Amino acid sequence: MQGTILIADAIATNRIALKVKLCAAYYHVVQAEDMEEALACLRENPPDLVICALTLPGGGAADLCRALKASPDTAQLPVLAIGNSDQAVDRFTALEAGASDVLLKPLDCTLLLGRARSLIRARNAADEWEMREDTTRALGLAEPAAEFTARSHCVIIHSDSAVSVNWANRLRPQLRARLTLATPEEAIRAAANGPPDAYVLVLPNDPVPATAALRLISTLLANAQTRHTGLLVVQLAPDAALAATALDLGADDLMTEGFNPAEMALRLHAILRRKRMTDQLRDTVRTGLKAAVFDPLTGLHNRRYALPHLDHIAEHAVETARPFSVMVADLDHFKGINDRYGHAAGDSVLVQTAERLRNNLRGMDLVARIGGEEFLIVMPGTGLKDAEKTAAAICADIGNRGFVVPGTPQPIHVTISIGLSVGPMEEDGHPLSAEALMARADRALFTAKTHGRNRVNLSRPAA
Repeated sequence: MQGTILIADAIATNRIALKVKLCAAYYHVVQAEDMEEALACLRENPPDLVICALTLPGGGAADLCRALKASPDTAQLPVLAIGNSDQAVDRFTALEAGASDVLLKPLDCTLLLGRARSLIRARNAADEWEMREDTTRALGLAEPAAEFTARSHCVIIHSDSAVSVNWANRLRPQLRARLTLATPEEAIRAAANGPPDAYVLVLPNDPVPATAALRLISTLLANAQTRHTGLLVVQLAPDAALAATALDLGADDLMTEGFNPAEMALRLHAILRRKRMTDQLRDTVRTGLKAAVFDPLTGLHNRRYALPHLDHIAEHAVETARPFSVMVADLDHFKGINDRYGHAAGDSVLVQTAERLRNNLRGMDLVARIGGEEFLIVMPGTGLKDAEKTAAAICADIGNRGFVVPGTPQPIHVTISIGLSVGPMEEDGHPLSAEALMARADRALFTAKTHGRNRVNLSRPAA
C-alpha cells in the first residue's frame, strides 16, 4: 500500500466514489461520516492524508484543520478538502485554517491522485527529518531554535515582465517577504547571490510551452543551490494533467485558477513555514552531529549515530507497517590494499567508496561507516525488490570502475560484498528488532564472503 487515507464525508456515495479511485491506486482507505467519527479515527490511528468535505455534521474542513493543529501528534497531517464551486467562502476559510488544498467538484481523478501523491511524499520526507532530529536529541546534541527569523525572499518566474510587476505590486501588501522577478531563463542565475526561499513558477496558457516550462522544476530541484527552495506552480488556465505532472516533478503547491493575491499569499506563507521548519531540522542534524557522529575520513555517519537512528527507523516501520531494508557492506581483501599500496592509498579508496555509496542512494537513506572497511546502509520505505536492485548497483559501481589513487601507476581494482535483510516483519508476522535485522544482514554478508565475494546475499529466515 502507498499509504492510509481517511475520507470524511457525510454522503455515503461520495465516500464510496473516492474509495474506489484511491483503492485502485493502492491506497488503504478508512472512512468517517461526521466530525466526531473523523476525530476518533485520527486519535486511534493517524493516517497519512485526510480527504474531507468542506462541510460535515458537527463542523467542517476548517474545524478539522484547527483540531489537528492543536495536537503535536497531528499538527503536520495534510488535509485535502473537497467542495462545490459555490463554496468560495468555505474554501478560503479552509485554506486559512491550514488545509493543503481545496479541490472542487466534479473531481478530476488525475489531479486528485497527483495531489495525494505529493502530500503523502511531503509528509514522509518531513517524518524522515523529524526522525533524524529525534536521534540528535537522544544523543544530547540538539541546538536551541533560532530566535530571529530573517525576512523571506520569493522569486516570481514569468515570461511576461509587465504581468510579473503587476502581480508583485498586488502581492506585497499581503506577504511579508522580499519579492523579485525573473524570466524562466534568469531563474537559475537569480540564485547566484544566494538561493531564494520560494519560487512562483507561472505556466503559460498554451500546453506546449507550459510543458516546456515544467522542465524548470527538475532543473531547480537538481541544482545544489536551489534544491531546498519551495516551489509554487501557477496555472493561468486549468489543466489537470499538467497540474499532476508539476506535483509529481516536485512542486510543493499548486494554483490552478490563475492569480489571486490573497490565496497566493496563504500558499506562500505555508510553503515558507514548512521550509523554515525543514531548514531548522536539517541545520540541527548538520551542526549538532558533525563533530560527534561523523566519520572524519569519509564524512559518513559513524556507528554512534547509525545504531540509534536505525532503532528509530525500525520503530517507525512497525507503527506504519512500511518495509525498510538494512545492508551491511564490506570491501573485499581490503587489508591487501593497505599492505601493497600503503595506508594513504587505503584511505583514498575508503573516501571514494563513501562517495560512490552516496551516489547510489536517496537523500533519506542512511549510509554509515561502522568499521574499518565496513558500511551500514538503511533504506526507509524500501522493500526487497528495490533494495536488491540498489545493492546490485552498488556492487557494480564499486567493482566495475577502478580507484584512481595518487602514487599508484594503475587504478586499483576493488570489489564489495553486501549482506541484506528486510524488515520489520518476520514470516510469522512478528516484527524483528533493529538489532536482529542488522545481525541477519551481518550473517548474510559472511555468506557472501564465503561464496566468492563481490556479491549480494539476502538473509533467509531459519527454517
